[in-house]
Amino acid sequence: MLFKLSLSSMRKMMKDYLVLLVGLVISISIFYMFQTLALNSDYTKNNAMISSIQIVFNVGAFLLAFITIFYIFYANSFLLSLRRKELGMYMVLGAKKGKISQILFLETLTMGIISLVIGSLVGIALASGIGVLLMNLLEISTDGYYPFYLPAVWVTWGFFLILFIITSTINAARLARASELTLIRAEQQNDQIKSKGIGAILVAILGVILLALGYTCLHLLMYLQALGFIVGAISCTIGTYLIFISLLPVLVQALKKNKKLNDSKLNAFTFAQLRFRVNNLTKILGTVAMLIGLGVGAMAGGLAFQQNVNLFTTVFHVYDVNLHDPVEADYEALKKMNVLEQNTYRYKVDDKAYYYLKEDLLANPLLLSTNSIQNYSADNKPKLVTDPLPKETYIVSSSKDDKGKYDAIPEDWDKAIFTNFINYQMIEGKSVLVVDQATYEQTAGSEHKVLLAQVDDYLKYTQELKTMDERQKQLIGSITNEEAKDVYTSSKYSTYAGMYIFTSGTMFMGFFLGIAFLAMMASCLMFKILSGASRDKDRYSMLRKIGVRQSLLVGSIYKELFMVFIFPAIIGLMHVLIGMEMFSFILLDPYLNIWIPTLIFVVIYAIYYYITVQLYRGIVLPKEA
Repeated sequence: MLFKLSLSSMRKMMKDYLVLLVGLVISISIFYMFQTLALNSDYTKNNAMISSIQIVFNVGAFLLAFITIFYIFYANSFLLSLRRKELGMYMVLGAKKGKISQILFLETLTMGIISLVIGSLVGIALASGIGVLLMNLLEISTDGYYPFYLPAVWVTWGFFLILFIITSTINAARLARASELTLIRAEQQNDQIKSKGIGAILVAILGVILLALGYTCLHLLMYLQALGFIVGAISCTIGTYLIFISLLPVLVQALKKNKKLNDSKLNAFTFAQLRFRVNNLTKILGTVAMLIGLGVGAMAGGLAFQQNVNLFTTVFHVYDVNLHDPVEADYEALKKMNVLEQNTYRYKVDDKAYYYLKEDLLANPLLLSTNSIQNYSADNKPKLVTDPLPKETYIVSSSKDDKGKYDAIPEDWDKAIFTNFINYQMIEGKSVLVVDQATYEQTAGSEHKVLLAQVDDYLKYTQELKTMDERQKQLIGSITNEEAKDVYTSSKYSTYAGMYIFTSGTMFMGFFLGIAFLAMMASCLMFKILSGASRDKDRYSMLRKIGVRQSLLVGSIYKELFMVFIFPAIIGLMHVLIGMEMFSFILLDPYLNIWIPTLIFVVIYAIYYYITVQLYRGIVLPKEA
């Protein structure tokens, strides 16, 4: 009987439960997808590249779990507030509190189990689609990766079932403590309008100071490090709440006092609604603003890391192709590329050293990057190394026997040779020298060559460059007696591939984490608005009875809720735009393509805004007979 009553109540409140269900399904499915990548130890052991980003998904799952706890508690609190009057009437009619509490417990737990089933199925679909897509993008074998992974299922169900049982118990306990009169009169509470005064001014000033302090700490994160991040995060959070508590009511009051604006259409009513509503919304709007910052920031940060890979490799490597002793297959691959510049440099190797021919270097001077992590600009072009080399022999890297024996080569030549010629696994502790023609000819070692080339866009030729890199690994492995998989070539492609794997995992995690945050937090704002809708119903009904057109009332709803939604959106995006600066000391351009996560946020937020308007409209302006 109790279960039938629970199902009947859930069917009656299906629209409200659907809002909660969507947020939970998104959270559960993404949590499960992260777990399939974080827990599959057999798969990660066989794929060294994926094991390097395994921690990313563990961190993502932890953050998602933390935010989900907040979301579920808040959402269930909202659903309880919608049911108070109905449950109070049950008690007045003679139902026992214990039975009513059991109904509420069953409803909450049933909704949780339904969301777990749907979320798990969606998660398996995401893992089989998006997860495999990630593997393909990273060119990693999918052998051993299973979209349906039982340990991930157990962890997901265990975590969320415990969470649902706790929230169900808390809801039942809260209901048991409330009296029948309190439940029945829950909708009759009046909104308070806070008076202005010196206290509000001081709170506003303190909020602005804390925000400024937080932004400054994030801007100077390179110098302040962990302390700057902690102080910045705390200051921004407290400052945001204080700004909403103090300045938002003042802003709404200012709109109300603007006579020209207030007297237009139904603006007087709209601003009055905001004025009554705003003080109950300040805390949730502050929370939503912070979580918009986290959600969009997670997406923007993940994307920025991935998008900066190309910039990083360009800073470290001017030449796109770097080949020791190229073979015929390498030359054939180069013919398929649009080669802008190609030079070959000779060197000899004996038991003591590597000898690079000075005349080759002077005939075709090396290019050197003028960019650095600390000083990057797209306008900085590579420069030719033009320092003269008048002496017969220069030392670039010395063994113990040759230390101090020769003059050091000029700094620019040193940087260029280190970047383009030297592989530490190859030299095996030998000296690296630059010698003139006479010395080179007298050297009895075996002769080799290194080819350097620039192409129009190396990202177009990643497959060819990967194949070249694999041949270089085999060559170096044959010299050092190591397996090819243990060789690092220090080429541009090798640098790019290593960074791309980690940053792609970060971007993958950031985007899904951000979408989950935004979906859940927009739901929280929706819950808060809808929880007060029943109190607004009489006001709209009165205006309708005195002849106000329904179209004007609908327009007033759109305008009022737009202002409620836009406040946290502006502050949240401001946090992102300023907060991204904290990555400037590790990223060359932290704002690269930031419009993409911003657009995703706007679309998700607009969808929730539209749904909220329609649900609110259905409550305060029911269809007329």
